[in-house]
Amino acid sequence: MQGEHEVLLGGGLEPHVVAHPAGELGQFGGAGEEPQGDGGRLRFLEQVGDLVELAAVALRLFACAAELAELAGWMSYDVGLQPTAQKYFVLALHAAKEAGDKPLGSYILSSMSRQMIHLGRPDDALELIHLAQYGSRDCATARTQAMLYAMEARAYANMGQPSKCKRAVRMAEDTFADVGLDGEPEPDWIRFFSEAELNGENSHSYRDLAYVAGRSPTYASLAEPVMERAVALFEKDAEHQRSYALNLIGMATVHLLKREPEQSALLAEKALGVARSVRSERVNTRLRKTVDTAARDYGHVAEVVQLTDRLTALLPEAAEAV
Repeated sequence: MQGEHEVLLGGGLEPHVVAHPAGELGQFGGAGEEPQGDGGRLRFLEQVGDLVELAAVALRLFACAAELAELAGWMSYDVGLQPTAQKYFVLALHAAKEAGDKPLGSYILSSMSRQMIHLGRPDDALELIHLAQYGSRDCATARTQAMLYAMEARAYANMGQPSKCKRAVRMAEDTFADVGLDGEPEPDWIRFFSEAELNGENSHSYRDLAYVAGRSPTYASLAEPVMERAVALFEKDAEHQRSYALNLIGMATVHLLKREPEQSALLAEKALGVARSVRSERVNTRLRKTVDTAARDYGHVAEVVQLTDRLTALLPEAAEAV
């Protein structure tokens, strides 16, 4: 997989794509012939300018195609169509390569990494993130680099490597502190990675460590304040309610790890209300799993019983996300 992706993230149009338009210049008197006279030279330079402009347009079109394909992949991932999502992500990666946009390629690889974590394949997730970091190390903004470190932490957490996970979390926080200092414009596709997203990713890394370490209350306690910050920030963000729901669910799982079922049920109930408005199968699936875990471990608690009944009534298994 690494060899293929190195080619994809490598940049720019293939040589034959660049060379082909130059052959068109032969119309001035045959390929390789110099245009005669001042008028011929002027037309020649105009033609070169047109070709350069066309090449620039082609690069922008490839970049647009990459962003659209990544979005289609993300939407497919969100509704549970994993094979379809993978196809779109690979298509997006090819287009980013043709556009010569390494930071965009790294972002697409991060989406692929997130999907691998979701599918329980953290080793593959880590390989993709390391490839993204290597390919964009000299050209990505601080915000993009912070996002990649946060995803690296998620991969290490799911692999059960706490020291490497904590290091990646610190790197994500330190790098995010540099956002905007260089004055570089941010690509539209990375603007989603806010302070709320940073806290959400890092808190989920600690939460995942707790699961891998046998429901460790120590790691759950590390996750709690960071996730509380994420929830508080997302609550004020009307544009990212899906992330708000996911972090509410994450916070509910943290309270389950801390053996606080009543507080967990309260947060899951809140997430249920948000889930009904965002209609995301990924959100629905995580909410159902969290409530099922609460019912299994704390089925005697009144708040958990009430939550289970409400989930069955308001979010039945047969409901489909749009």
